[in-house]
Formats: sequence, structure tokens, C-alpha cells
Amino acid sequence: MATSALGGASPVAETDERWVTTDTWLFVSFALGFTLESYIFTLAPIATGWVHEPASLRSLLLAWAPIWLIVGIAVAGPLADRLGRKDTFYLTMALYGLGAIGLIFSNTYVLVLVFLAVLLFAAGGEMNTIMAATHEVMPTRHRSKATMLALNFINFGGLVVAVVDIAVTAANSSVSFQRGMIAVTILVILFVLLLARSKTPESVRWLEKRGRSADARAEIARYYGEAEWAARARHAAAATSRSLAEPGRHRPSIGLRLFVTITTAFAGTAGFGLLVYTLGPVHYPHRTADIILIAELVGFVSGVFALWADRLSRKLLLFVGYFGAAILTLVIFLTYGSWVGNFSIFLLMLVVLSIFVNISYLTEDTLKAEVWATEQRSTWTAVVRFVSIGAYIGTIYLTEHYSTQGLIAFNLVVWIIGLAGAVVWLFAGSETGKGASVEYASGETGLP
Repeated sequence: MATSALGGASPVAETDERWVTTDTWLFVSFALGFTLESYIFTLAPIATGWVHEPASLRSLLLAWAPIWLIVGIAVAGPLADRLGRKDTFYLTMALYGLGAIGLIFSNTYVLVLVFLAVLLFAAGGEMNTIMAATHEVMPTRHRSKATMLALNFINFGGLVVAVVDIAVTAANSSVSFQRGMIAVTILVILFVLLLARSKTPESVRWLEKRGRSADARAEIARYYGEAEWAARARHAAAATSRSLAEPGRHRPSIGLRLFVTITTAFAGTAGFGLLVYTLGPVHYPHRTADIILIAELVGFVSGVFALWADRLSRKLLLFVGYFGAAILTLVIFLTYGSWVGNFSIFLLMLVVLSIFVNISYLTEDTLKAEVWATEQRSTWTAVVRFVSIGAYIGTIYLTEHYSTQGLIAFNLVVWIIGLAGAVVWLFAGSETGKGASVEYASGETGLP
């Protein structure tokens, strides 16, 4: 029985599908892409300390990240379905370089906003395209595991920016030095990302769906070999047959898929964002980097569960994540008087909550891209992300003047919304985990 570079033996042994060097480069490129996206997204609350902006504009800087993220998503979603995953990656990487260089020379509030916008636009497009591509290019045997482990590097990106901010603040109080160090870090990651992308193929599934059979064969020959690709096709077919043999198989309607993916995506983004990115700058202005550091570190470490993602039920994981996040938030709200004056107790509760938040986040991020057909996967993923992140922007302004207790209460409502989507998918959705092929998960084959 074959084993992978990511660990774990396959639960299915019908074929000789292997993890090859191309898969390693793909995983590296996706993990780095998620790292860079998160690194840039986390810059917005950190940047509140770079410039002296009017208090009335603080919410604008906090909302700046999701605003430009969804603009990038809206553009890159359809673009990646039309031009391809790889060409879209090269576009986002070029914008990364432009934004990072500009950030070095940004010494005013306006320039910080302008070059953050360029970086965030690129980040939105980058992340959306990765979400679509992972399901199409990773081998069926490791699809869930590779996707979730790559997504977990979103936590790593936030962790890196928090560490860099804390380190450079302690070493040098110059804002220009802090800004420069962060920009240089972006450029270094971008260089490694460019190297990895030069060794990876276009999505063969996308090429085939676009009728570019000759290009698909060329990518197969260059990056996989005919024998390996045939083995992958056999393994995917076997996995699909196994899923079709399960009782209760069905194709969820577009409306149901949209409801579940939007509610869970909104809760995952807003629930984490309101607690970490909003509560920090507004209620604990001198502990923002500490809050981000703890939340991202716990998230990254707890992401180890993804090693078993190809064996676990996606439906059950989604429910456990949102149920746990809602219950823990309720506990935090009810014990407000015990921790409001003790930051250490708050951090302890944040640690426990972050475990469930990460389970829900990695699961919903995996789900919202895998349930759409290849030809429109990037576009539909973009629709879900645009609506859910757009709603999160509204919550930033809605909760602008909330007390800490009020913000926790609002966060509880957010997690309940996510839990509603998870419950609907638990009882009415299809099982896209447990080794299911992307063809089955997307409903492209075998479902009535």
C-alpha cells in the first residue's frame, strides 16, 4: 500500500496512484500562497500603528483588508475560469511585487492604503484561485489532506506577521524600518513562490473541460507521465464508485450549496475577524499583535487534524467546528465578569476557542470550492467568498461602537449562523470527505 510525502497510508488500494515530485511543488506553492495571502490580510490591523489616522477612520483601515480582498476575488474568480489557474497566479504574483515595493516607500496614511490595496487585491485573487486548483490537481488519495494542510498555512501567515511585528518593534521603534522589514519578507516569500510555480502544471482537469486536449496531454507528459495519470484516473473512478455505493447519495441543489457555503464562510470569516482583528485594535489596542500571535499559533498547531482529513467525514467536521465555536463563545459571554479585567484569562479562553474555530475554518474553506463543477469552480467559489466577506465588512461598521461584552454577544450570533449552515449540510448535504473524488464531490459524475 502506497504512502504519501504528507503522511498516512491510503484507505483504498485499488490502484498504484503515487505522490510525485510535481505534487510536492504544487503543495509548496499552495502553502506559500496561503501564507502570503494571510500575511498581507493581517497587515491591516498591524498598520493601525504605522500612521496617525483620525479615530473616525480606524474602521476604514480595518475594513480596507476585506474590501480589497473581495475586489480581487470578484475579478480573479471568473478570470481563472477563463484564462486558467496558472496564468492567474502569474498575474497575482506580479501585483504582489508591485505592492511590496510600494509599501517600502509608504510614509503617509494614503500611500499605506494604496499599496495595501494592491497587495490585498492580489491576495484575494491568489487565494480564490488556489482554492479552486487544489481540488483539481491533488491526487484523489490525498486531496482532502493536502487541501486542508495547505489551508492551515493561512494560520502560519498570520503568525509570521505577528512575530515580525513584535520582533521589529522590540528591535527598532522606527515605523519605516517595520514597514520595510514586512515588505522585504513579502518579497522573499514571493521569490520562493515564483520558483515553486515554475515547476507546476496547469490544471489538467480545467484544460480538458475547456476542450484543450492537446495541452492537457502535454502537461500530463511533462509533469506526471502517462502511466501515473492513468493510475490517478483509475483511483478517482474507484473512489467515485465507492461513494456512489453509500446510502443516501444525492446532488444537493445550487440553492442549498450556496446557503451552506455562504453561511459557514461568513461565520468563519466574521467570527474569527471580529474577535481577533477587531477586538484587538479597538478594545486591547496595545495587545493586537499578541492576540493575533496566540490565535494563529493555536490555529496552526491544531491543524494537525488535517493529516486524517481523507478518512474523516466533512459533514461531521463542519458540525463539530461550528458547534464547538458557538458553545465556547457562549461560555466566554456568560463568564464576562471573570475575565474582562484579566487579559491572561481572556487569552486562555481564546486558545480553546481557536481550536474549534480552526476546525470549522479549514473544513468550510475546503467545502466551498469542491462542490462546484470544474468549468465554474473558481467563479462560484468567488461568489461565495465575495458575499460572505462582504457581509463581514458590514459587521465591522455595525459593531464599531459595541462594548467588549456586546461584541462577544454579536460574535455568538455569528457562530449560530454558521452552525445553522453546518446542521443543514449534516442532514441534507453530500459527503465530500472520506476519500471522495472531486468528481463526486462536485456532482460532475454519477449523482442524480
